[in-house]
Amino acid sequence: MSAVLDNRNSLLPGRFEFLMGLYAENYHRLTRLFAPQQLAAGRYVSDVDDGLAVHLHVQECHPYTLELELTYDFVDAHTGRRAPSAQLRMYTDAHVAEALHCHPGRHLWQVLGPFSPAHTVFQHRLRMNGFLSRWLEYLVEQGHSIGTLEREG
Repeated sequence: MSAVLDNRNSLLPGRFEFLMGLYAENYHRLTRLFAPQQLAAGRYVSDVDDGLAVHLHVQECHPYTLELELTYDFVDAHTGRRAPSAQLRMYTDAHVAEALHCHPGRHLWQVLGPFSPAHTVFQHRLRMNGFLSRWLEYLVEQGHSIGTLEREG
């Protein structure tokens, strides 16, 4: 039997490796889009005259991490908050960015329950970070960039 067939698992990334790759991809997309690691804490808006202003809130800056919120100017009728909304954490030393949650004002345990199985949490993280990757790609396609980003008053 060939070495390829004997070791087929080494050719295909596992789910954990795929998620870590998605985190790295999100970091690079976010960095190319808005370069948040170069911004001071505060609120920023990017408007490309398509009626969908994007808001970036740099909440906290630490030596190796950034806490961010990315959202549109839509207001959710049920919560009264902007939606869609993604709470993000960027690790500037590891070059990864993860979506912590995509529900306004709610943490992962509030969405999935306090004792969710690891598989459920993992699948949820895959969905959130896949959504973030597609959203960042869409924002670039719409013309959003560090050049369209302005600090809010």
